[in-house]
Amino acid sequence: MRYFSGFCLKNEQKLFENYLEDKQFVVAGFSYGAIKAFLYCMSAANRVDKLQLISPAFFQNKSKNFIKQQLSFFQRNDKIYTEQFLKNITNKNINKYKTNGTLRQLDELLNFQWDIQKLKNLTNKGINIEIFLGSNDTITDSKNAIKFFKDVATIYLYKDKGHML
Repeated sequence: MRYFSGFCLKNEQKLFENYLEDKQFVVAGFSYGAIKAFLYCMSAANRVDKLQLISPAFFQNKSKNFIKQQLSFFQRNDKIYTEQFLKNITNKNINKYKTNGTLRQLDELLNFQWDIQKLKNLTNKGINIEIFLGSNDTITDSKNAIKFFKDVATIYLYKDKGHML
């Protein structure tokens, strides 16, 4: 399996072992890593059978003001922003997975636009897409993500779970 980490995280896939399929032709990612996993599959020369997206970063419905504000907060104090961000994604201690995120990564995460046609192209290539979402996610807009991805993916919605499921 090829795995892509979330924003400000590194090697956290162990936290998702109940969801991930650890097989040779599976590509997976969490949150920001879901974007990277998708982009990898778009240009992969190697065989991919399944794309697993855990709480994919989905900000397409957020205002430009919201995005500008998040970037500004990060620029003012990236350490405080990161601490607050990690508190918002889980109440578990995940310090051993913490790494420094960059403004470029945050900008990419917040401004990324999922393209339904490109997702359909992946499914037409035979790639099975699975999406895992928590109904109580305070980071990703689960309701709009479900509406957006429903025609191209199998979606698993976990009741009473947040961003880190």
